[in-house]
Amino acid sequence: MKVIRAREFTPATAWQALDVACMNGITTRVHWTDQPYRWHVNDGEEVFAVLTGVVDMHYREAGQEHVVRLEPGDIFYADVGCEHVAHPVGEARVLVVEKQGSV
Repeated sequence: MKVIRAREFTPATAWQALDVACMNGITTRVHWTDQPYRWHVNDGEEVFAVLTGVVDMHYREAGQEHVVRLEPGDIFYADVGCEHVAHPVGEARVLVVEKQGSV
């Protein structure tokens, strides 16, 4: 049994993570950030849920860049091959569920 108080998690640098669980090769982690990540394509599917703060999620479809603003409670699903990058607006905490070892 484990209780995670995500609002209390603030590491030393952006995008550090607090491991919640690893189940059959799928990780669930809480990330804190106040900086953009980097454009990337995961080697599997990814679920990205905003816990606190606001995140502008940039993604590309058919060569076109799009941006969607995610607020607490919003979830972004990146299918295999979805190129994307998260840009927090200030400080944010997000829950990420993805294949273990994914970028």
